[in-house]
Amino acid sequence: MMIPHHQQAVELADLALKSTSSAGPEILQLAQQIRDGQEPEIKQMNDLLVQWKQPLDSHAAMGHGSEMEGMLSEQEMMDLASLTGSEFDAAWIAAMTFHHQGAIAMASAAAKDGINPEIKTLTAAIIAVQLSEIERLQTLSTAP
Repeated sequence: MMIPHHQQAVELADLALKSTSSAGPEILQLAQQIRDGQEPEIKQMNDLLVQWKQPLDSHAAMGHGSEMEGMLSEQEMMDLASLTGSEFDAAWIAAMTFHHQGAIAMASAAAKDGINPEIKTLTAAIIAVQLSEIERLQTLSTAP
């Protein structure tokens, strides 16, 4: 379930990286960092599914607005995409913080319940990186 969750984080990053968002430089930098970090994790998770002979497409069907923690609905994504400048930045910070909090909850559950060492290593990395990114988002939300 973390695959579609990560895919939405990449979509959120892509929204910020579009020139039409007029996102601030700090947002652009963090969005690129998020994109660059989550795409390899998506590949790693897909590779594990292949290794375990599990279907790849069943997870993609969850999409936006699923029951996963931190997922934004299609409408929320469209609303965010319609904003620009400082309004976009503030809404993006809130959306990405919410999204990351959901990912941390999912990764924590997987770390607690999982037995596979690769998953435990991956979930620990996801939690550490996303906690760090939430701290950065909080700093950006309080910047003048």
